[in-house]
Amino acid sequence: MASQEVQSSSDLSTMKENVKKPAFLTYSVPYRTTCVSEKSRDRLCASYERCCSATRKSLLPRQGFLGFKVDGTQNFVGSKIWKEDSLSTREQSKATRIQMVETAAKPVTQTGNRLADLCINSIRFLAIDAVENAKSGHPGMPMGMAPAAYVLFDNFLKFNPKNPFWVNRDRFVLSNGHGSMLLYALLYLCGYDSVTLEDIKKFRHIHSRTPGHPENIETAGVEVTTGPLGQGIANAVGLAAAEAHLAAVYNRPGHELIDHYTYVFMGDGCVMEGVSNEACSLAGHLKLGKLIAIYDDNSISIDGNTEVAFTEDVGKRYEALGWHVQTVENGNFDLKAISDAIQKAKQVHDKPSLIRLKTVIGYGSPNKANTGEVHGAALGAEEVKRTRDSLSWPYKEFEVPEEALHHYRRHIETGEKLEREWQSKWESYKKAFPELAAQFERTVLHKKLPDNWENALVSAAEKGGDMATRQASQAMLNALAPIMPELVGGSADLAPSCLTMMKNVPSFQYNCREGRYFHYGVREHAMGAISNGLYLHNTGLRPFAATFFIFTDYMRASIRLSALSRAGVIYIMTHDSVALGEDGPTHQPIEHLASFRAMPNVHMIRPADVTETAAAYIAALRSPSTPSILSLSRQKLPKLKNSSIQGALKGAYILSDNTKSGGLPDFILTASGSEVHVVENAAEMLRQEGKSIRVVSFPCWELFEQQSREYQDSVFPSSVGKERRLVCEAASGFGWERYVGHMITIDQFGLSGKGDDILKYFGMTADNVVKRVKAVL
Repeated sequence: MASQEVQSSSDLSTMKENVKKPAFLTYSVPYRTTCVSEKSRDRLCASYERCCSATRKSLLPRQGFLGFKVDGTQNFVGSKIWKEDSLSTREQSKATRIQMVETAAKPVTQTGNRLADLCINSIRFLAIDAVENAKSGHPGMPMGMAPAAYVLFDNFLKFNPKNPFWVNRDRFVLSNGHGSMLLYALLYLCGYDSVTLEDIKKFRHIHSRTPGHPENIETAGVEVTTGPLGQGIANAVGLAAAEAHLAAVYNRPGHELIDHYTYVFMGDGCVMEGVSNEACSLAGHLKLGKLIAIYDDNSISIDGNTEVAFTEDVGKRYEALGWHVQTVENGNFDLKAISDAIQKAKQVHDKPSLIRLKTVIGYGSPNKANTGEVHGAALGAEEVKRTRDSLSWPYKEFEVPEEALHHYRRHIETGEKLEREWQSKWESYKKAFPELAAQFERTVLHKKLPDNWENALVSAAEKGGDMATRQASQAMLNALAPIMPELVGGSADLAPSCLTMMKNVPSFQYNCREGRYFHYGVREHAMGAISNGLYLHNTGLRPFAATFFIFTDYMRASIRLSALSRAGVIYIMTHDSVALGEDGPTHQPIEHLASFRAMPNVHMIRPADVTETAAAYIAALRSPSTPSILSLSRQKLPKLKNSSIQGALKGAYILSDNTKSGGLPDFILTASGSEVHVVENAAEMLRQEGKSIRVVSFPCWELFEQQSREYQDSVFPSSVGKERRLVCEAASGFGWERYVGHMITIDQFGLSGKGDDILKYFGMTADNVVKRVKAVL
């Protein structure tokens, strides 16, 4: 740490008062200061003169050090002393410099409970050793939050290590996912089969079950994928909402099938991220009393102390959001205070709870605690040794004392007992409420869709006519709503525009937990993250989230995590092109189709009419591990004569072709969504001139790429090369070069005006398609 100039003894005192490092580091004592007693100053002067006859700077021997008491638990025990040329007489008292220097570790204060300290330090040192072994990771957060984790898992969390998917388990979310070793350590210690000691030794190794940030798809016991800060707490709002909804739907007096809490650890970064405020605002409005967040208030981020950028009163902010807020002043070793706070939070039923836990990041590290250094890097071999000394930990690398392991592993027996007790309740419930039990078994336990759901969508498509595909989407939602109680969702304050309200379906509110429609307000980012939580509650809920396609820009991170987490959320995105008209380029998507086609594990579907919209819903619901984005038109579109559900489910199919049997078309026209009828009209014009024209409707690249090579060649024969293929799409042409050689696309921002005028301006007309084809033929 760089030296700082000090002008007076009062400046030195101020420095000492501002010091927040409780680790055993030393502050240098400025030579000759009035804050040092006269006797001590004389002794220091004498030592200095003896040691420094030949130099102007020297480190005093240990017996000459001054100790400053910085907090109630630790002292600074060493110093470096400089003599400046200007300080030639003892009467001068100007302080010159103050500097951090490393020193040997001395024991830090722990809980005073031997078993608790063993259990807490087992978490700490599994994290320290794993990060050190990987030469990468974040040891500081697990070191600071280990006491809270111990209290939560030991006394409150309801779980069964041998069945991580038990339906009524409490949910635990590590929103500050960079501290993933905290969670992996707990899973191993508690006896989850998904994390062994060998897995911990492979932390951050390729294909390990202990990746750098928690991933639900890799590690049983990880509820949601976290890492991008703020996403975890937002997911947790969805988890808590799912619990509240299912409890209202299924619980009956004396028969509580669903009754659990959602606990979250989150850090300063989570609190700073906007998505957390969006989600927590909604949680406060919904009064989600079974959501308890423990905020690791350590005041350190990668840049250093959070005071450089983050000085608001977080507690007051959360109170304003409608949360119950408590503060635990000593999260480092006051287990009773932590336990009391959680217990109080559980007694508040009409507000989510925030517990501000004051901790020291990297607690126990003599030279790196309470610094950004411990946030995102291994401690280093020497500092690990010092930390072992500091925490009185005589055990070898990756060694867990048998007593601690035995204590944690008792959760195997208690967890199995909890599940057996729940199973007994379930058996009684089935006898008392057979119809509800059958629905619970189908949706919650087996996650099976109703038998007639596809027929309902086909029937709705057959009844539909010329309409905007957003209207077709509304028809599909209302076809599913009566037969799919697991269908839940809503929009970001755009229900009348996105047409997502379902008939006879009440809204989910504090006084109507059985409601299935979510009013997210203007909170697109949180809407996506909460939808992920609803899905990843893993109880069969099938959420949808709706807004204008352009506003996926606000929620892209959440959609990406849907894809990474294999959460089959249905994203209903309307007003999907420049055809929306007068709202202009701020609301007109251009690059969005291309960007989501580039995102792995996403079905980007742009249906051309009501029939293909039914296919889009079928494809989405058939794909529980893949999110689907439905790009829907504002404007009315014709119901195409030959559109096909089965064809659309293959991603692309031949809509029409006048080529003689056994022959090849002169040209292939393709399009998606609202431009399919444009190329179909162009094809008819060309056919009247004797041309053989094939029209391919292409609603979904990803589904098409899943088809056999034979099928793909049947749609786009290699003998009809790209030079005789053209796409017309009111969006960026990026990516279409893989299929065609000619494009009528839009690679600039849109315009404000009438939708038809804008489409004509950009060449989205049958006449322009014909012109372009003729130029080639």
